[in-house]
Amino acid sequence: MKVLVAVKRVVDYNVKVRVKADNSGVDLANVKMSMNPFCEIAVEEAVRLKEKGVASEIVVVSIGPTTAQEQLRTALALGADRAILVESADELNSLAVAKLLKAVVDKEQPQLVILGKQAIDSDNNQTGQMLAALTGFGQGTFASKVEVAGDKVNVTREIDGGLQTVALNLPAIVTTDLRLNEPRYASLPNIMKAKKKPLEVVTPDALGVSTTSTVKTLKVEAPATRSAGIKVKSVAELVEKLKNEAKVI
Repeated sequence: MKVLVAVKRVVDYNVKVRVKADNSGVDLANVKMSMNPFCEIAVEEAVRLKEKGVASEIVVVSIGPTTAQEQLRTALALGADRAILVESADELNSLAVAKLLKAVVDKEQPQLVILGKQAIDSDNNQTGQMLAALTGFGQGTFASKVEVAGDKVNVTREIDGGLQTVALNLPAIVTTDLRLNEPRYASLPNIMKAKKKPLEVVTPDALGVSTTSTVKTLKVEAPATRSAGIKVKSVAELVEKLKNEAKVI
């Protein structure tokens, strides 16, 4: 079974994000970039399926600038077999990414596609669902457990009321939640081996996909600075401040 895993290059989660002076976007100059944490979970799950003998090949795909090859090499070091970079310097929305992934799915014909449920930069939580709609595949979102049984995949997903298990016919789309697994660290020998694994670079034009966006970013602002909290000596003082200063009662 071939597994396709989508990964995204994002600002490292330990970095404090800065907005550009002209409010046109996020300042990425000299900022550490890494693989989206939810995508790391997706790669780990694919590798575990291969270790169980369920998956025979893991293909990782990323959409972004040339520098996204770094994250693809990381995925290869974690256990993926080969990588595809859809090279684009444009700011792509979720639908454009889903269309590009659909073109890759048509080309590679995987039986299972695993994505992180969302990216920590845009937080849209849309691409997996859009890809399922475009391909017509069944989808299991927010997966906390994935089990492949014959021509089906059973996905336990987290919902407001607890846990729900859905059985999907393969091929299928799965998006990963935090509690699905804990990603491993790449060992030095595997990092060296990853440098020799195949990495294919294609363009949106070569895939026959238009990435023209219908959404335009007008302005990016940092969150308002929160004022420091204060201590009160009594309930009466608390009520007075809530009523007269905060004006919430």
